[in-house]
Amino acid sequence: VKCGRGQQVVLEGNRLVLTCPAGGSWPLQYRWTLNNSNITDWTSQYRLSIPSLKRTDAGLYQCIVRNRMGAVMHRRTDVHVAFMGSFSAEEQRKTATQGKAAIISLPPLPSFPQPLVTWYKDGHKIIPNNRIAITLDNQLVVLATTAADAGRYHVEAVNEMTGENATSPASELVAPAMVIGPKNTTVVAGKEATMECIANARIEWYKDAVPLSILANPRYKVNAATGLTVRRVQPGDGGIFQCFARSPAGETQAHTELLVSSVAPTLTFPPSDQTVTDGDTRIVASGSVQVPRFLLLQSGGLQIQPVSFQDSGDFTCIATNTEGTTNASATLTVWTRSVISVPPVDQRVIKGTTAVLDCNATHDSRINISFNWDRSGVAVLSSSGGRVSIRQGSLTISQTWSGDIGDYTCTVTSKAGNDSRSVRLEVIELPHSPRSLTARLNDSDSRSVHLSWLRPFDGNSPLLHYVLELSENNSPWKVYLSEVDPSVTEVSVGGLTPARTYQFRLCAVNQVGRGQYSAETQRMMLREEAPSAPPNNIVASGRTNQSIMVQWQPPPESELNGVLRGYVLRYRLAGLPGDYQEKNISSPETNYCLLKDLIIWTQYQIQVAAYTGAGLGVYSSPVTEYTLQGVPTAPPQEVEVVAINSTTIRFTWNPPPQQFINGINQGYKLLVWLEQSPEDVTVVTITPDYPSSRHTGLVSGLRKFTWYYGSILCFTTPGDGPRSPPNLLQTHEDKPGPVRQLSFTEILDKSLRVSWAEPEEKNGIITGYTLWWEVPGAESSRAERSLSNSTLQFQLTGLTSTTTYTIQVAALTAAGQGVVTSSTISTGVPPELPGAPSNLVISNISPRAATLRFRPGSDGKTAISRWIVEGQVSVCFTCMCASVTLCLLPFFWTDQFRMQQVNIVGASPMSATSRLIQTLQAAPDTHPSNLNLVSATQTSLCFSWKPLPESEYNSSPETMGYRLRVWRTDGDGEDRTDDVKGDVGTTEVTIEGLSPWTQYQVQIQAFNSIGAGPWSPTAAALTAESVPSGYPLNVSAEAVSSSRIMLTWSTLPRSQRNGVILGYKVWYDEKDSEGSPKVQVVEGEGNFSLLLGALQKYTMYVLRVLAFTRLGDGPPSNPILLRTKEDVPGPPVRMVFPEVRSTSVRVVWQPPAFPNGIILGYQISYRLDSRNPLRWTTVEVGSNARQFTVTGLSSEQTYRFQLTARTAVGWGEPQDALVVTTERRERPVPPRKLSVPQDEVESCRLHLYWFAGSSGSCPLRYFTLQFMELPSGPWKTHTADIPHNVTSWTIDRLKPFTSYKFRMFSTNDVGDSVLSKETETVTTLQDVPNEPPVILSVKPFTTTSVLVQWKSFYSPKTNVCCLFAELKKFKRYQIVMTSYNIIGESPPSDPIEVSVGEAAPSVAPQSIKVSAVSPSSLEVTWDTPPLETQNGLIQGYKIHYWERENQNQSEKVKVIFVPDTRVHLTNLSSYTPYLVTLTAFNTAGDGPPSDPRGARTLQSAPSQPNYLSFSEVTGGSVNVSWGTPLTPNGQVEGYRVIYHPTAPVQGVSKVVTVDVKGSWQRWLKVRDLVRGSIYTFSVQALTVSYGPPIQANVTAQPVKGTPGAPMDMSITKTSSALTIHWSEGEVGSAPVMGYVIEARPSDEGVWDSFIRLLPPSSRSVSVPLERLRSGISYEFRVIAVNRHGYGQPSTPSVALRPFYEEWWFLLVMALVGLILILVLVFALLLHGHSTKYKTCGTGLHLLTLDNGGFTALELNSRTLNTKNSFLKKNGTRSPPRPSPGGLHYSDDDICNNYNGAVLTESTTLTEKPTEVSESELTDSDYEDEQPKHSFVNHYMSDPTYYNSWKRQPKGLKGMAAPFGYEECATADTEPYYQTVVTQHSTGGAYTPTGQPAHTHVNPNTNPPGSRTPVTGFSSFV
Repeated sequence: VKCGRGQQVVLEGNRLVLTCPAGGSWPLQYRWTLNNSNITDWTSQYRLSIPSLKRTDAGLYQCIVRNRMGAVMHRRTDVHVAFMGSFSAEEQRKTATQGKAAIISLPPLPSFPQPLVTWYKDGHKIIPNNRIAITLDNQLVVLATTAADAGRYHVEAVNEMTGENATSPASELVAPAMVIGPKNTTVVAGKEATMECIANARIEWYKDAVPLSILANPRYKVNAATGLTVRRVQPGDGGIFQCFARSPAGETQAHTELLVSSVAPTLTFPPSDQTVTDGDTRIVASGSVQVPRFLLLQSGGLQIQPVSFQDSGDFTCIATNTEGTTNASATLTVWTRSVISVPPVDQRVIKGTTAVLDCNATHDSRINISFNWDRSGVAVLSSSGGRVSIRQGSLTISQTWSGDIGDYTCTVTSKAGNDSRSVRLEVIELPHSPRSLTARLNDSDSRSVHLSWLRPFDGNSPLLHYVLELSENNSPWKVYLSEVDPSVTEVSVGGLTPARTYQFRLCAVNQVGRGQYSAETQRMMLREEAPSAPPNNIVASGRTNQSIMVQWQPPPESELNGVLRGYVLRYRLAGLPGDYQEKNISSPETNYCLLKDLIIWTQYQIQVAAYTGAGLGVYSSPVTEYTLQGVPTAPPQEVEVVAINSTTIRFTWNPPPQQFINGINQGYKLLVWLEQSPEDVTVVTITPDYPSSRHTGLVSGLRKFTWYYGSILCFTTPGDGPRSPPNLLQTHEDKPGPVRQLSFTEILDKSLRVSWAEPEEKNGIITGYTLWWEVPGAESSRAERSLSNSTLQFQLTGLTSTTTYTIQVAALTAAGQGVVTSSTISTGVPPELPGAPSNLVISNISPRAATLRFRPGSDGKTAISRWIVEGQVSVCFTCMCASVTLCLLPFFWTDQFRMQQVNIVGASPMSATSRLIQTLQAAPDTHPSNLNLVSATQTSLCFSWKPLPESEYNSSPETMGYRLRVWRTDGDGEDRTDDVKGDVGTTEVTIEGLSPWTQYQVQIQAFNSIGAGPWSPTAAALTAESVPSGYPLNVSAEAVSSSRIMLTWSTLPRSQRNGVILGYKVWYDEKDSEGSPKVQVVEGEGNFSLLLGALQKYTMYVLRVLAFTRLGDGPPSNPILLRTKEDVPGPPVRMVFPEVRSTSVRVVWQPPAFPNGIILGYQISYRLDSRNPLRWTTVEVGSNARQFTVTGLSSEQTYRFQLTARTAVGWGEPQDALVVTTERRERPVPPRKLSVPQDEVESCRLHLYWFAGSSGSCPLRYFTLQFMELPSGPWKTHTADIPHNVTSWTIDRLKPFTSYKFRMFSTNDVGDSVLSKETETVTTLQDVPNEPPVILSVKPFTTTSVLVQWKSFYSPKTNVCCLFAELKKFKRYQIVMTSYNIIGESPPSDPIEVSVGEAAPSVAPQSIKVSAVSPSSLEVTWDTPPLETQNGLIQGYKIHYWERENQNQSEKVKVIFVPDTRVHLTNLSSYTPYLVTLTAFNTAGDGPPSDPRGARTLQSAPSQPNYLSFSEVTGGSVNVSWGTPLTPNGQVEGYRVIYHPTAPVQGVSKVVTVDVKGSWQRWLKVRDLVRGSIYTFSVQALTVSYGPPIQANVTAQPVKGTPGAPMDMSITKTSSALTIHWSEGEVGSAPVMGYVIEARPSDEGVWDSFIRLLPPSSRSVSVPLERLRSGISYEFRVIAVNRHGYGQPSTPSVALRPFYEEWWFLLVMALVGLILILVLVFALLLHGHSTKYKTCGTGLHLLTLDNGGFTALELNSRTLNTKNSFLKKNGTRSPPRPSPGGLHYSDDDICNNYNGAVLTESTTLTEKPTEVSESELTDSDYEDEQPKHSFVNHYMSDPTYYNSWKRQPKGLKGMAAPFGYEECATADTEPYYQTVVTQHSTGGAYTPTGQPAHTHVNPNTNPPGSRTPVTGFSSFV
């Protein structure tokens, strides 16, 4: 039913039309009610029309709609009729006392609605003021009336609805006033007296309070102008006269006294004789009496109170005045009062006896009295039969019964007074029998039964006691309890025998006697009891130190007292008091138990008991057993731990108490561990010293001056005991170790700063430091300083510029001076601008601050004064140390920073920007807004809200969420909270699991990973109506008869109704029935009973009740099992005669199909069919009999047999059959002419007709029916016992609209006939569909239509859509669907609710643009959809975005609310293509998505390479390889490799950086390692910037398991080749896989691969001489290789020198040279007189020969483009290296031997850095353009000079040309691989790898003061 208006107002006489739109299965019927009374019958009209509305038609109208599925009620409509009547025509007069308040009410005026009223006085409108007010009921109130308020008032009323008005009649308000009042007057009798009374109102006179109008004295004349005139005054006129002035406004009065003089007194009312009863009050006469009980009244009368008998006599009244005296007398007679002297008394008589109620009275003898009896106000009369009689006041009732019970009253009536007495008559009888006697087992006593009953009627006599009888195991009844307290209604009957059955009955006893017995209880069996004997043969044995195994055998079977369920084992310490601990063994088959967690080495006492379902039996006798030996449970005692020196501590202790050792003491363990490292424990074991009570032990090898914990434990064979409490102690102080991190900063020309760190091994308290410095070799220059322990740096001044100093530092403790740390350093040059800081690292990030740490840049040869930090948000910080805290940052703020450093020269360049950071998160500080209910279902509420803007997240969007708190308005249940996680843009959520039809309160808050924000204001919501969630309570059933059951219940709890209960449904069916239960509907919420009829007799039924609402059925109640009462049985079935002889037959049967009870036996009756039908021969057999043989029959006769079954109720219906006593029998003929009339075919059943075939001499017994479902179903039996005497049958349980065929066969005593012919094809009729469609979704399509999608039950794979249009906006509709055919409709589907008024937008947003903003964000802009397609107010947009190739895993949604049409998608993957679609949404849902738009994010720094590995590890080289970054975040352009030793090598830490161009090369051969040192390698990938590094360590030595060094290395040489020989060394842990030959040319100085992997069987190899370069000496070595890697290299071979380096060749060349010199000198002398000496510089080179001028000349004459066979074979090439041209040194540091050449002048070397890649350098490049020689990049070990080869010192630019190098050979076609080599030298010359040994010297380019790199330069760096 759709919602309508709740109230209507209609003008009188207008037409009223009420409609009742409803949805549901047709046909629908409507009924209208007015004020709960039906005004129409059930019709198909949904509209109620009243042509002319009357006032009586107003009221509450309600519409009820029903169909086959149920009924619903429209909510009531209150109809009011607008009208206005007329005021009453009477005028009102209102009188008010002056000064009092006056209220004038509105005259009655029928009107609706209440009219608007205006009051008028004398025609003038009344304005309310502080004295006059108009109430809400339109009453006029005058608070204090005055004379001016008198006047005429009227009111005008206007009905706003009808427009009518009315004027009331006038109301007059008069305030009467006395103008002239009367005065006291004295007049002489006979004269005339006038009393004035003039007033402004009507006047009325009274005399002695009696109105004159009543006295009607003609002498009294009233004149309005003058007053009252009394003519001819008489004495009786004297008295008090009152003058009343009255008007409608009030009244006033005045009085006067008229005195009449000169008249003798007269008695106007003389006294008279009176007779009274003593005790009464009586006025007798007047007089002057001053006696108690006598009172003289003002009127002259005499009052006597009370009157007594002595007051009888004559009384005289005397009246006297000045004129005379008069008197009169009267007689007073007093009677004695009549009273009941013998009252009746309460009586209790036995029913049927006579009751006599006596009643006697005393009275005055002068009067008569009479007696009357009544009962409860009804007179009791004598009955005609004499059962009730009244004699002389006594009431006699014979044959009393309960109707005579009551209160009787005896009343005495007389002239002297009346009297009455009441009495109670009770009729007692035998008490009734107790009702509802029930018995139940006693929960606490298995041998008792708890009886309860309802107290019976006591027979109007208190019960004396009850008598209880019982029957044990069907034995006779006997009295068990003879006197049960009558005040109780329940009793516990004890002393019964377990496992026996009992019945009980009860009777009540009162003083009359014993009443009838109650109904017997159901027979019940007592529960089993606990065993009465313990288990047998209990054995216990110790298994471990904390466990004992217990075994036993069960108790004797005869003493189990029930089914054995298990055992309980209890145990405790033997010989000690204490509670038992118990173990429950729940399996009766288990006869053992392992007791665990016991005390070690302890004796236990153990008992076992068995238990049944009734409880635990008796425990066995205890057995005892010990646990095995265990570990000690107490530590050693009185432990003392002291340090005796700096590395040893001593323990002394006493053994633990013997009782806690728990076994044999095997010794002690001394435990020592560092205070901060409890897991690293040093253990020393001590053997116990039994004779001694005090033990001692030492622990040595400890750290010096270190805090240790010392503890000791005792142990036995099973293990260790507990430790003693640890003692904290410290080893003694000792001399400290060397200081750490000795370094030098602020190196200037004459000063430097020495810094160091505390020693790692302090070995005590540092008391100070000693610092020495000196110039090596100059003892006199040594200086020493003693420094405090807080000084970790010292400024050395007064040094000599460019001088090498040796500086030593040692720490001091109380034990002495520690190890000295020494280093050398040279003073520097004047300061320069500092370098930019690097390695900016941000840490300690908090919500509002972060710590920035960095590596300072070069200090410019002086100290840094400060650092300046800049942020992108213009935040600027200044700090004075190498870290800074950045404060006052916004919550969760993204920023990056850069910085510069400042020294005395100025500021450095800005550093590279730091990584992008975010401040930490904080909890939200606001709540979501606009919390509204979107929709409600039965168990859920859908809420929407406006999310927080991103600026208020205070955290990452991924951690944001919303939390809703929901609670019931009525306070029931607990509060619940639901978290909404996932997309932070979520705008709605559905809260499930709520109770239907319940009011809830909801709040929402935002939360993130830090915490939750505040709660929003509360929103209320109501869940939809649903089916009940509970079932009716107190369901009970009672079998009324054999076919009827009365079922009752009570309503279900309110919290489970979930809506308006329309009624109840009762499900009932036979127990174990497979079909659907039958259903009966009880309409109305207040109906709680149902009588089920037409049930099967003596059948167990399953009964359940459920409630239902308009939405469906609730759950059924728990099933109740009830059997209908027993009845007579039906006939036995399948009665046949398989054996028939001429004189006997054997009859066989089966029990009745409807036994209707317990079959007690059968009766076989038979007779000749032709004889008297009343003469039967009868035989009875037992209930188990199924056959019987009848003998003594006549041959060839037809006999009629009847078979009848019997139950306790009686004999049932007989089964009749004929049999012929003959031996000539045959099978029957099948039925024929089977037919099915079409008009008797229904949807699920039909009627089959046939003709029976011939049975011959053997009568038919039954038919069997078979059917086949077409087109291909098998034949099945439908009914197998159709009676033989029928010729038609109803076939049910068929399918609708299905074709069938049928056939039959007959059965007689011989057997079955053949099958009959099949019927024609019969098709059942169609039926209504039994399943409704399933509604999949209901969505608003436009603002006036909804789109419904459903699927049919009969076509589940097909979805169907339908558009419902022309709906009303802003209405809520319920959608219900049914399936229908031409027959009718299916049941309705579940209703789906939908709101109409807004639909989802029909067009996606327009003009979508996606552009990249940063590596992690995209910007999306769009235009709103066209207005005509929005279908309502657009609330926002949903942006769906995903990675182009990974939509399923990466798709996300972001919600934006209007008016925003721009959004930044953040937290995206760098350099990744994304696709974006947009949808607009409103309250109705989401619109269609737009076409995808795409964009790629920008590049960013890559992730670290996915792996870093090492191979070919030798003592001096390693091959480093790495993987590509997992997330490149762009195009990888190269890699950076950085390596350095983890500890200083020879006092120096060297850092080497190599840049590898291109992304294809991911390996690097490093050859300059120092054997045995550990190196840290890190690799970074490069895109737009370098990503994070991956790091790993490697030791420069062969790994474990590699082969040993080959042995017996030797070389033999021929004219064309040389041969290398070796023998196999140690194999290692894996077989040798081959050998590698390495060579070291004399011009390079490093080992390089010469011949790659040789077969493992090789022991020699030949090398052609052309592979070697001329003039170069070579050393060779051999390395074995297995799967672990490179092994130890062999001993290098002796260097092979060319012949021209032999001594004899050099001697010859020297002699030849000497001769040439002499010739040259001689020639110069000849020409010296004519020419000057001239130096030829053009085209000539001064060569420094490394090993003789001949070799140099030979090398110089070689073609430079000749291929280098050595490089070609080994596939490697030495890369160009930078020269240290930017360094400036003094002449004192020049080494005089550099590569064997004597340098006489300093040389400045400069060269640009060279970076190589596959794309930049090829073999052709090397052939066409010879690269420059370079120094090794170990000059880069100092960060100051890293990548600084382009820099020149100030003052050196232009002074030296680049020092030229030429490579002597290049490779041919092999690709170039970069190799980095650095080398340390301790006195020899440094030779760049792959470079010729000669040096080109240009004297013009080497100015004085420049220097050549010196030996050991890398150590200096």
